[in-house]
Amino acid sequence: MTTAPAPLITPEEKIYRQRVFAWTMYDWANSAFATTILAAVLPVYFSAVAAATLPSEARATAYWSLGLSISLLIGALLAPLLGTISDVSRSKKRLLGIFTVIGVVPTGLLVLIERGDWILALGLFIIARVGFLGAYSFYDALLPHVAKPADQDRVSARGYAMGYLGGGILLAVNIVMLQVFPGTLGARLSFLSVAIWWAVFSIPLFRRVPEPGKTVPLPPGETVLSASWKQLVGTFREARKYRELFKYLIAFLIYNDAIGTIIGLAAIYGAELGFGATELILALLLVQFVGIPFSLMFGRLPSAASTRRAFYLAFVIFNLVALPLVGLIGGQVLPAALIGAQPPPYEGDDVALGQGNYPAGDARVAYTGTWQEQLVSAAEAGLDADFMQWIAPEGAADTPALSYTFNGLTSSILYTVGPDMSGQWAVLLDGVPALDEDGQPLLIEVANDVRRFNETVDVTAAEAGRHVVTLSPATPGSAFRLDGVRVAEPERESSLVSILGILLGLQVIGLGFAFLTQRFFAPLAATLDTRRSILLSLVMYSAVAMMGFVLNSSIEFWFLAWMVAIVQGGSQALSRSLYASLSPAKKSGEFFGLYGIMEKFSSILGPLVFAVAIAIFGSSRPAIVSLIVFFIVGGFLLTRVNIAEGQRVAREEDARDQAVAA
Repeated sequence: MTTAPAPLITPEEKIYRQRVFAWTMYDWANSAFATTILAAVLPVYFSAVAAATLPSEARATAYWSLGLSISLLIGALLAPLLGTISDVSRSKKRLLGIFTVIGVVPTGLLVLIERGDWILALGLFIIARVGFLGAYSFYDALLPHVAKPADQDRVSARGYAMGYLGGGILLAVNIVMLQVFPGTLGARLSFLSVAIWWAVFSIPLFRRVPEPGKTVPLPPGETVLSASWKQLVGTFREARKYRELFKYLIAFLIYNDAIGTIIGLAAIYGAELGFGATELILALLLVQFVGIPFSLMFGRLPSAASTRRAFYLAFVIFNLVALPLVGLIGGQVLPAALIGAQPPPYEGDDVALGQGNYPAGDARVAYTGTWQEQLVSAAEAGLDADFMQWIAPEGAADTPALSYTFNGLTSSILYTVGPDMSGQWAVLLDGVPALDEDGQPLLIEVANDVRRFNETVDVTAAEAGRHVVTLSPATPGSAFRLDGVRVAEPERESSLVSILGILLGLQVIGLGFAFLTQRFFAPLAATLDTRRSILLSLVMYSAVAMMGFVLNSSIEFWFLAWMVAIVQGGSQALSRSLYASLSPAKKSGEFFGLYGIMEKFSSILGPLVFAVAIAIFGSSRPAIVSLIVFFIVGGFLLTRVNIAEGQRVAREEDARDQAVAA
């Protein structure tokens, strides 16, 4: 018996595959900016180092948020006009290169940022993010020129998968760099590594992907800018012609608002529920890497040519049901030390401070010694809270100045530093010097270039219980201002290895389920197109929102992260490819500029809902549930879009353009 020879790959097919791979590599390249610069490292570095000379961490956060808003606004305002310019001048790849440089160079220059350089850091970040946003719009606009119409779902999903992989790998490397290199060097080198990564892995696209279309001479008296402006205005005047595309944009704006909110506020929400920073970063890495296979899987769901779509559908539906069910049941029946259930709060009494925040004037905080003691009111100081102020007399070193008892494991001293202060203050825990991270006696430095309030030093005991903290001047003539005291909530105890083992075991069961039931799901899989696959992802996102409302343990948190990983890349990839099919290729730059605006402004209402929910209920949990409304309304509007009609208009527009070019 002879086997049939493998089909030969034609030169044209080989070139096509090379172009597709080169295009997806750009997602690998610039996703490092999204993970390290936008999400994980730079925000923390900006607050702790670059903005260390600002009066408070709150001021640093406000300036960082302002930088995010400015860069977002600039990117949104430029996107449609620049996209139209790229269409008129046939320069999508050239403009992609220009904005890549605009992003890469300031990202690399972040390596120079030291303590107090917050203005320079913010300026470099704003420029870099404008480059990132602009380049991504042109990258998206190349999709209909790179991928065949039948391949756009799969190619778009592959791009997201490559982005998850590239961004996740460099983020993991950067986390190691933070641990290995001393001081701020690890963070600064991680910024430089992002610039190098972005630049190097962008090269395949610029080498392999040609500039789409031939340059068309402009009419006499026209410039690229004037012709682009006229085309953009004309498009809006002809909005009725592109009715289905604009209907899709509205649906996308609404459901993507909820998706963007989940992505953008996941870390804050997790921190609010008491999950530690390490756990949140590891969850981010899990989403990055688990999202890779599921992005590819979702990209193949709408493809009639895929022989595995029924298997993929069965696997996704298994996870849709099993993950929340097993996660919630596990959170109730498994041992608390294994699943990370929230322990009961530390209780206070007339003597000891329990879990919570306490002002400097709390009666349980004892002030002793011969200090010039003064309770300064908030109104007098122009601050948000009262604070206690001491000025230690000469020769009074080692005399106790402050002491309090707390019930818990970790207590934080909140204090003020400034240029009018000097000296060091020693911290004792149960009569013994408290130790810092290096195992040395803990000393509080109060001198600083500028005044900063609510600086924090943590005092952690060996085990939870009642402990006494004492503060004394280590040098004579010291001044000290206490802003308040905080007692941390109990730490969750969990076995991450066990939780991940349960998750992986569940995935093995899911693969077996999908293999055995794929024939049963085949008829349903045959009905899937791009729109229905997006709707499936919105159903799972709704399950994420419901689970987020009730979760209260580490096992539920990790199961929730896995659910997000399943749909995050797939929903975005299919949304992009569906939009590409509704956009005329000759206007892809312009229309993807509009798409970029919707992506950027789709994160406005969700965070606003969170802010209102916190103000009303004191918790973000009600806001999580409200996101389901966004998914329902956005999904309903998506069903109202006549996809076939929108694609017909786009094809006719392209046919006319080709006839004119010929």
